[in-house]
Amino acid sequence: MNCPFCGFLQDRVIDSRESKEGDVIRRRRQCLSCERRFTTYERIDEIPYMVVKKDGRREKFDRQKVLTGLLKACEKRPIGMGKLAEMVDEVEGRLAECAEREMATTDIGEMLMERLGALDKIAYVRFASVYRDFQDVEAFLSEIKDLILQKRS
Repeated sequence: MNCPFCGFLQDRVIDSRESKEGDVIRRRRQCLSCERRFTTYERIDEIPYMVVKKDGRREKFDRQKVLTGLLKACEKRPIGMGKLAEMVDEVEGRLAECAEREMATTDIGEMLMERLGALDKIAYVRFASVYRDFQDVEAFLSEIKDLILQKRS
């Protein structure tokens, strides 16, 4: 580490402390040449997960945003928070597996709808109505008819 005062390359660490969140380490150092003290911060260089929106824009993946959408779809339904957290964990897991560290929102939506369809049909239709952006009642009814046909087969 270069001393910010004299530029000497060697120092000794006097004290190390982790931040409350655990994402940063603060180190107090002392230059071995001029003996002045300075502070450095060590962080993980993390490449964020990105989602590709329908219009081509890229946005940082927001776990809370996905969870909020699921919570709205599952409001007043008998689905526990644990199940919803598992679904979001699955999305994050798939993102982590991608070499590009990005995924299309359409893929995320389809994955969540598949899980909701198996879990609760009402929550599925609620989520689909927002995700697929139904413009009229016919589109909504068509989705419900598809659900009914799937149930029968």
